[in-house]
Parts: sequence; structure tokens; C-alpha cells
Amino acid sequence: MTMSVSAPEARLQSRLEAVLAPKRTRVLIAEDDLVSAKVLGALLRRLDYDVVTARDGDEAWQLFNAEPTRLIVSDWMMPGLDGLGLCEKVRARPGIPYTYFILLTANRTTPENYTLATDAGVDDFLTKPIDREALQMRLRVAERILKFTAEIRQLKELIPMCVYCRKVRDEEDYWEQVETYIQKETGSRFSHGACPECCEKEFVALNVGQSDSH
Repeated sequence: MTMSVSAPEARLQSRLEAVLAPKRTRVLIAEDDLVSAKVLGALLRRLDYDVVTARDGDEAWQLFNAEPTRLIVSDWMMPGLDGLGLCEKVRARPGIPYTYFILLTANRTTPENYTLATDAGVDDFLTKPIDREALQMRLRVAERILKFTAEIRQLKELIPMCVYCRKVRDEEDYWEQVETYIQKETGSRFSHGACPECCEKEFVALNVGQSDSH
């Protein structure tokens, strides 16, 4: 006998499945040609990517700046902000994990232009019209690189600290005070004070000392 499921239970089940399902990688497409954008978007969706499409570089930058993505596939020649300009702005955006940038090029692209694009921060290139196997291969490389950069960032965030004196070990294996380490790494400066617990302890110690002296 089959049991009927109520509408609220069905909605709850759907939400649970959405939460538990593996999260798909989000790719931002910047392409001013509508047909090319649709073809590229369809290919990426078949490869199980979550796709966001921008009509030009300016719109792509607005989308990225509002919600940064780890993968961008951008045409080179676009009105307004072109692919190189978009890549430069992405690289200059502070406070975000590394973004892998694939630039779409024409068959007649010169070695000098490839050098120019690499200097701007482009990671990889795809020649138009796009081949599905070539796109899949580039994306596999991108996923691998992004995985490595995430692991490196996580390792950098693990700061080795002495369990006894609370000094921190830097990259050159020197041990130094936490304040010195943070100031050297971030440029932050410290103003020293005392927390309520420490204040109370010091007052108790001071009163005890005064009592002993009488």
C-alpha cells in the first residue's frame, strides 16, 4: 500500500535533497554574441556546471563583483570592457579566492596577443568555435588548479603556535610573538589593554600584596 505525502512534506523533502545534493561549480560566461553564449551555456550545463551568462564585459564584472565565481569563460573582443580588461579587474579584486580565467580567441590570434593576455592574468585559451572535448579538458585542468589553490590557502591559514609560550613560527622557522607575526604579515598595529578577567586577577594580586606588606 502506497502512502500519500502531503504538500508540506513534499516541499521539505525537496529542500533536503537540494541541500544534500553535491554543489555544482558555478561558471560565469562573458559573451556578446547571443548564439555563441547559448551554445557555450548548453555545453557547460551538459557537463553539469551551474551557468551565469553576461552579455558583455561590463555586465560580467558587475555580476562577478557582486558574487565572485571561481571559473570565468570570456570572449576576448567585446564592446566596452573586453576580455583582457575583465581579467585585469578580476585579478585586482581583493579578498577573494583565486578565479580561473579562460579566454575565447579566434584562429588568427598572434603569439604577441597570447603573451599580452597571459601578462593580463589569463590562465588558459579556447579557440572559437568551441570544441566540446577541448572545453571539457580545459575545465578539468581548471578544477584541479582551483583545488590546489584552495588547499594551499587552507595551509596558509593554519598558523603553528607553541602550546607553552604562545609564540608563532614563521616561514623561516623563527619563533616570535603573535603581535609581531600578525603585524609583519598583515600590517596591522596593536593597542594593548586588559580584559575584565585579567583586570580582576591583577586587582586581587595587588590587594594581596598590600595586605602582606602590613
